Amino acid sequence: MHRPAPHPTQPGQTGERLSPRFVEWLMGLPDGWVTGIPDIPRNGQLRLLGNGVVPAQAAAALTSLLPTTLTPPLPRDGNRLAA
Repeated sequence: MHRPAPHPTQPGQTGERLSPRFVEWLMGLPDGWVTGIPDIPRNGQLRLLGNGVVPAQAAAALTSLLPTTLTPPLPRDGNRLAA
């Protein structure tokens, strides 16, 4: 994380509630990536963040899965094709 963590909660009508800025930080997104967009209410920000992909996890998945999908499959008889 390249910046200090924002406070995890914010005041609500019935007490403290989860802060969208904290969720944004947990996901490793730049400050304001979602929370800086005007006119998106808190619930909408949390919905967007909750439906998002953590970039570091996506990169790790692609790094580990792509090499296996780019190798040619074996022929049905189990022998590799001659070059």
